Amino acid sequence: MPHILAAMGANVFAVAVVGFTIVIGRITDEVILPGLSGEGPGVSGRAVLSGMAALGIVGLVRGLSIMVRRWFNMMAVARTQRTWRQELTDRYLDAPMTFHWARPAGQLLAHADSDVEVATSMLMPLAFSFSVVALIVVSLISLWVVHPLFALVALILFPTLAVLNRRFTKSIEEPAARAQAEVGRVSSIAHESLDGVLVVKTLGRQDQEVARFAEAAAALRAERIAVGRLRANYSPIIYSLPNLGILTLLLVGTWLFDQGAVTLGEMVRAMALFSILSLPMEILGFLFQMIPQSVVAQDRIDGVLAVDPEPKPKGGTVGLPTIDFVDLSFAYPVEGVQAPLVLEGLSVRIEPGETVALVGSTGSGKSTLVALLAALMPPSSGQVLLGGVDVQDLGSEGTASVVAPVLQETFLFADSVRQNLTLGRHIPEGELQRVLALVAAEGFVAEMPQGIDTVVGERGMTLSGGQRQRLAIARALLRRPQVLVLDDATSAVDPTIEAAILANLRAHGDRTLLVVAHRLATIRLADRVLFLEGGRIAAHGTHEELLAVPAYAALAQAYEKAGS
Repeated sequence: MPHILAAMGANVFAVAVVGFTIVIGRITDEVILPGLSGEGPGVSGRAVLSGMAALGIVGLVRGLSIMVRRWFNMMAVARTQRTWRQELTDRYLDAPMTFHWARPAGQLLAHADSDVEVATSMLMPLAFSFSVVALIVVSLISLWVVHPLFALVALILFPTLAVLNRRFTKSIEEPAARAQAEVGRVSSIAHESLDGVLVVKTLGRQDQEVARFAEAAAALRAERIAVGRLRANYSPIIYSLPNLGILTLLLVGTWLFDQGAVTLGEMVRAMALFSILSLPMEILGFLFQMIPQSVVAQDRIDGVLAVDPEPKPKGGTVGLPTIDFVDLSFAYPVEGVQAPLVLEGLSVRIEPGETVALVGSTGSGKSTLVALLAALMPPSSGQVLLGGVDVQDLGSEGTASVVAPVLQETFLFADSVRQNLTLGRHIPEGELQRVLALVAAEGFVAEMPQGIDTVVGERGMTLSGGQRQRLAIARALLRRPQVLVLDDATSAVDPTIEAAILANLRAHGDRTLLVVAHRLATIRLADRVLFLEGGRIAAHGTHEELLAVPAYAALAQAYEKAGS
């Protein structure tokens, strides 16, 4: 609706503009010239007042139409930007993890920021440009009524402008696309450098990061200069043509006036119309300049919105579910390359309420198995079943109501400890304290300046690694999951505290516990150990039983040495 109202205001402005020139011409012939000639009865007061009233009415209509156009145009642009940003955010949240792995965070930020801004930039002059068509038609009729030669000048001018704008639009499209792509590259580098500021500082890579950013910025500058050079070549011609039309009209009008074919007022009317037309034509030219960049930005946005979202949950599981990995294989997607399988033909069942340790060397597929169980990505083949339901049918949202994974790299928001635990839900204080006690976190939380309401730094950087991990486990427990998965989630915790946490988790709560373990104390707590090797379950059983397997025994011995 705002777009329609803005276009209506622009069309009223077009009619008011032509009406203004007609009034100016009539006043020139009927008020100004008789008043200056000194001949005849002169000009009556009524004629003067009528002319002033006509100018006032036309000016008021013109001013109101400008207000309507601008107000609703800005409203339309703002609402369009809001809609696109909401759609992009929703798609980012709904897109599968493979989508995020394939795109740097800076590029996603550029889509939601600069791409939306550029894509909507053509909407600003769009409503007024629609009225230019009506203005040209009404103007041609008005000029034809005065004299056909005046209309002929306009008929030569407008097609010339259209041809120039078309050539400019075609020539600027490719460099505009490259420039918009460079915006995403610059944003990606900036985000990556700031996000990894600790690594940059500790490794002394400040100069290298500055050089990397400067290289990307130089490439962006070069592309934008190319766009600016094209604009500089075309804009002076496009903007000067209406003024050339006024000069041509002056010469033609002077000749016609000498011939007595037109009055001075009609000539003033035609020239006033051309002078007013110069601004709409400039705006139309600006629209044609912005169209290529807007189309490129819109294509980038459409590329995100075209990504298929994850499937919505079709229904949850009842009771404590069994976990079945059925002939499971997975390879991380790599564009243009046949990636090796991380998991291959893996099959195993985990019984409800069982505590299972996943053990294997680096790269054996433990974290990948956790990600597949959480439905963060689809398997290359095979199935992951929760209580007989495929997690791909549940989707990550449905799976999250059953499975709570806690990863080694914990993430805390720059908010209070309470908000990081509850995530906006209402949870009784007693429940919070109970869960904090389970993960041995009640002590350090109580010692914080404002206790549980203390605000932690961005990503929880004001806390130690072990403290962040314990809060992450507590956050997962507050969801009351039926399956708790700890993917090396206690690696930064003291072994004694880790043993106490795992013992608490086994003793309190009827849930399945799956632990990616690297410490013998943790492995010994498990009912069963799954030994992964080469993307398969090489063996399974208790820790003591698996010591008969040479590869497992060697790994256990290495863990024991590392622990001692």
